[in-house]
Amino acid sequence: MKNILLNKFEKRVFKDAKKLPEFRSGDTVRVHYKIQEGSDATKFRIQTYEGIVTRYRKGTAGSSFTVRKISAGGVGVERVFPSMSPLVDKIEVVAQGKVRRSRLYYLRDLSGKAARIRSRYFGGATEETGAVSADQASK
Repeated sequence: MKNILLNKFEKRVFKDAKKLPEFRSGDTVRVHYKIQEGSDATKFRIQTYEGIVTRYRKGTAGSSFTVRKISAGGVGVERVFPSMSPLVDKIEVVAQGKVRRSRLYYLRDLSGKAARIRSRYFGGATEETGAVSADQASK
């Protein structure tokens, strides 16, 4: 548990910080991250990094989230982004996934169709898939 003085300090320092969109583990996000160009400290470009959120540590100063993407050649790459970093320009939630864990480390061992995550909105069986509900089965 944190000290009360630390909590007050963090609230005062981070009160003007950017608000992040609501996302959680299993969601697909696109992170716009500032990267310094060369040795000039004033030149930045924005690079996007899109992938699945495998971990989200909440908090103020120590909050971070890990995004995993599959790069060229089928190699998985994970990157940790500090939530309060000034280099994180913006975060877009592309899709919301339905998972039952908060740490999705098991995705490291999966590949292809096995690594898919169901959508939070279209995860259930529907009439189009041929699934029959309990009411229709009893008739």
